[in-house]
Amino acid sequence: MKLTVNGTDHTLEAEADMPLLWALRDILDIKGPKFGCGAGLCGACTVIVGGEAVRSCQIATGDVDKPVLTIEGLAGDELHPVQQAWIEEQVAQCGYCQSGQIMNAVALLQSNPAPSDDEIDAAMAGNLCRCGTYPRIRAAIHKAAAKLAGARP
Repeated sequence: MKLTVNGTDHTLEAEADMPLLWALRDILDIKGPKFGCGAGLCGACTVIVGGEAVRSCQIATGDVDKPVLTIEGLAGDELHPVQQAWIEEQVAQCGYCQSGQIMNAVALLQSNPAPSDDEIDAAMAGNLCRCGTYPRIRAAIHKAAAKLAGARP
């Protein structure tokens, strides 16, 4: 089957019902999406498929017909504004959830460039942080929104 990940086309030899998470991690050696719960409840495996944040442990690879973006494909020559804001706000503690948090935040800001606190909380509710850095996550999303707004014409 064919899969586009981070702008690169791949042909995979995998069962169509293999979760996308395992195709990314085990076949393509893309380790940013993490296994957390396997039930789509924690968000550690979040990637962007066709512009939408999805739990890669819950979608079959054979059902993916749009480009996949993982944390590895987010930055170009410079960090993405969400990644930069994450560093500036010192969000990460243990770091396990960070790739999923960041990918969900990127998808949120693509669909809502100026979210309120309540909108951020609602959008990010499915991404669990064991370390409890939720106030920093919210602050980083606001900072990234401001950075992105400044970058827009």
